[in-house]
Amino acid sequence: MSHSIYHDLLINTPIKEIYDAITEPKHLVNWWPLRCEGKPKEGEIYNFFFAPEYDWYGKVIKAEKEKSFHIKMIKSDADWDATSFGFELEQNDSNVLVNFWHVGWPECNAHYRRSSFCWAILLNGLKKYVEKGIIIPFEERE
Repeated sequence: MSHSIYHDLLINTPIKEIYDAITEPKHLVNWWPLRCEGKPKEGEIYNFFFAPEYDWYGKVIKAEKEKSFHIKMIKSDADWDATSFGFELEQNDSNVLVNFWHVGWPECNAHYRRSSFCWAILLNGLKKYVEKGIIIPFEERE
């Protein structure tokens, strides 16, 4: 049995800006990793660098402009390597509904629970970044 994380949030920003913020390395570093490389195209590899011991890689398994972006982790740690995460974007009146998921966790362990909490905080950081231009310093991100 695998475990899953789900978070939904409304963001009051044009859908293109949200898609860019979740796919473009120059924007990702403003709310998630310290450094990032990759291209939002199926089959491409992203490098998510948090620290030397957290230098992780994921493969794009879906990239549909202004709609969907999914990553399958390929080099991270034992818990994350089994997982995939993604974003589904849906225009909802003047807001965009962001449906986030992170599935395939092998255990409901401390790392899983901590990651669920961190994603909630990070997604709030994404919202602050695209709505208000607020960048939370990397050292202060969960």
